[in-house]
Amino acid sequence: MKTYLLPKEGQFYKANLHCHTTVSDGKLTPEQVKALYQAHGYSVIAYTDHEVLIPHHHELSDDSFLALNAHELELIEPGNGAEHKTRQRCHLCLIALEPDNVKQTCWHRSKYLWGNAKNYQEQVQFDEALPDYVRAYSVRGVNDVIRRARKAGFWVTYNHPIWSLEDPEQYMKYEGFNALEIYNHSSVVAGYDDEVPQIFDDMLKKGKSIFCVAADDNHNGHPEGSPRFDACGGFTMIKADKLEYRTITKAMEAGQFYASAGPLIHELWYENGEVHVTCDPAAKICANYGVVRAGVAYPQNGEPLTHAAFSVKPNDGYIRITVIDQNGNKAFTNAYAVDELLAH
Repeated sequence: MKTYLLPKEGQFYKANLHCHTTVSDGKLTPEQVKALYQAHGYSVIAYTDHEVLIPHHHELSDDSFLALNAHELELIEPGNGAEHKTRQRCHLCLIALEPDNVKQTCWHRSKYLWGNAKNYQEQVQFDEALPDYVRAYSVRGVNDVIRRARKAGFWVTYNHPIWSLEDPEQYMKYEGFNALEIYNHSSVVAGYDDEVPQIFDDMLKKGKSIFCVAADDNHNGHPEGSPRFDACGGFTMIKADKLEYRTITKAMEAGQFYASAGPLIHELWYENGEVHVTCDPAAKICANYGVVRAGVAYPQNGEPLTHAAFSVKPNDGYIRITVIDQNGNKAFTNAYAVDELLAH
């Protein structure tokens, strides 16, 4: 019996789930970001400006474009301004699962705003009955923000751990977030090694039930064509029945997507003890497991590599697939629990 790990029905929608505009420290307006990304085949943008949830769904969404309401929140080690670049910090994107969920969680009336976000303070909606939330950069503090965000109806990503100077002693203890940024394009083009499949594996092997996304984190400080152009490089392909807010966020909750910095995956399914993938022509396709074994497929006899199948065994823990194109760009599937696959 064939079990589709990415739904057979529906279509893929190209999404950037981490984006900055002139609302915080980006160089393009929300409208300009929409135009740029639509020109590159994107249908979904989560507007995750720093520290302020300014909704754009109703003003920017149409039949071919969906704006998700969101913001990015920072927790940072204490210190003065001169030490800012040496301090560890945690960045989380909080994406509202419902279109009318526009109340910001973990809000403080006078702290944490910087740059242009200060100009939008009066537009932020929050629960005025709650006291100001004071952030604490610690495992407990980060986990409290994640817990509150999830309870308030937000989908939470943990972002760019290399840029953030975080180490495993810290991030391996974070709990409850939905997805890890396995690829952050802005950090990569700036020289940081923020393509982090090893961190994804480390978290999976410790029993974390999380997904992986690729995102731009774009600020658009460099023009298109520049090697430091930080837009339209990392994306998440979401499989859904229609381009509607709750349909897309339900697909995100269910893990019906894959992450990529280039190659496209067309189908992913399990059948007769093997996971199959079809994709754009690849230089190689790899399978990684929760144990010391791996699988790899290469082109044979000059034929393009567009399909591979990898076996699963009862003790494998999980399997995830990576597609690598001729330029070294990668697409990453989510991880799938082997015991659930074998139960089919």
